[in-house]
Amino acid sequence: MDRIPILKLGRALLVSIQVDIHDRLAKALEEDLSERIVATGARGVMIDISGLEIVDSFMGRMLDNIAAVSRLLDADTVVVGMRPAVAITLVELGLSLTGVKTALNVERGMALIGSGQYDEIEGDDAPGGGDERDEG
Repeated sequence: MDRIPILKLGRALLVSIQVDIHDRLAKALEEDLSERIVATGARGVMIDISGLEIVDSFMGRMLDNIAAVSRLLDADTVVVGMRPAVAITLVELGLSLTGVKTALNVERGMALIGSGQYDEIEGDDAPGGGDERDEG
C-alpha cells in the first residue's frame, strides 16, 4: 500500500488506518493530509484506528505529528475507534497525544468536530453578548 485514502466528510477529513504503517507511508500520510486540509479548508481530521490491534511509540509519534501539523493549518484532530488496550499502551509509553481529541467512533467524532465551535462568534454577535448580557 503506497497511500492511505483520505475521505472528505462535510468539514472534516477521515483517515481510516487499517494496516501497520511504516516510515514512508507515515510521511506520505502527513504530506497528503496537509495538502488536503489546505485544499479543502477542512476544520477537522478524524483518524480511525479501530482496525489496529496495537499501537507502538512510532504510531503514537505519528498521530502526535499529524495533530501538530493539523493545528498549524487550523484543523483539529480527533482519533476515533481506540481500543482499551491501545489506550493503555499509549499511557504506558508516556504518549499523551497533546492536542488530540478522542471519540469512541466516527459518529461521535463527527459530532465532536461539528460542535467544536470552530467559527466562534465573538463580541456583540455572540449569544449573550453585547446589550443582551444579564448584569443583575
